[in-house]
Amino acid sequence: MITTRRPTIGVFDSGFGGLTVLKALLEVVPEADYVYFGDTARLPYGSKSAETVARYALQASRHLEQNRAELLVIACNTATALALDRITQAANVPVVGVVEPGAEAAAAMSKNKRVVVIGTEATISSHAYRKAITERGLEVREKACPLLVPLVEEGWVDHPVTEQVARIYFNEAFSGGFEDADVLVLGCTHYPLLKPLLRRVAPDHASIVDSAESTAAAVARQIRQLLPPSNNEERRITPRLRFFATDSVEKFRRLGERFLGHTIDGVEHVDLKE
Repeated sequence: MITTRRPTIGVFDSGFGGLTVLKALLEVVPEADYVYFGDTARLPYGSKSAETVARYALQASRHLEQNRAELLVIACNTATALALDRITQAANVPVVGVVEPGAEAAAAMSKNKRVVVIGTEATISSHAYRKAITERGLEVREKACPLLVPLVEEGWVDHPVTEQVARIYFNEAFSGGFEDADVLVLGCTHYPLLKPLLRRVAPDHASIVDSAESTAAAVARQIRQLLPPSNNEERRITPRLRFFATDSVEKFRRLGERFLGHTIDGVEHVDLKE
């Protein structure tokens, strides 16, 4: 139970993509403080077993709780898909993942009940989005887009090569009965950086669900249920931010600023023992 007037929210990801979730959180829940953990030494999680992902995620969650996180946001699609239940059972605080909020937003937005989800190979192979969306009565086409993450990390967020790659993926995704799918779910936290490009490439009739924004909205609802309403002056207080990374803090600072949209200070290196 969150009891403080100004809670601390812990955000966990295997690397940098979860910073897009943190960016969205800062916009909708500015009255909280934040602790971010990027397990950069052990990414990508997508090539690892569910057991290994769960073990890494539990270590990171414990570290965030030790640093006074009163709510955990699993801002990693792979960890959410493979380990959310384990994390929720082990944690002493509420836990929010990225899949259910994205599925809920897609269900609310779709008129014709057909949805396309794009993500990494690991997230798509888990079928976590398919399960969450079909449970809400919609049809789903899943499409793995493995080239998009390295293109984002290269900084090619508005490059002709990235646009061509996205067009190829979308031509395959919006086909075979899904030409009229009216919602596109961005099932990877790297993809918000590509949103202007993806908007150009996606069919005009398809609305875009940004799972980072959906997750931030879900956290905002949960936080506001547990806190008394804050006045406008309190909302203007600048959140305190702390960052932990398991690999180079300089690389985290340099790459992370692209995802967060402003400078990152005070990254602490942490070595999680196996």
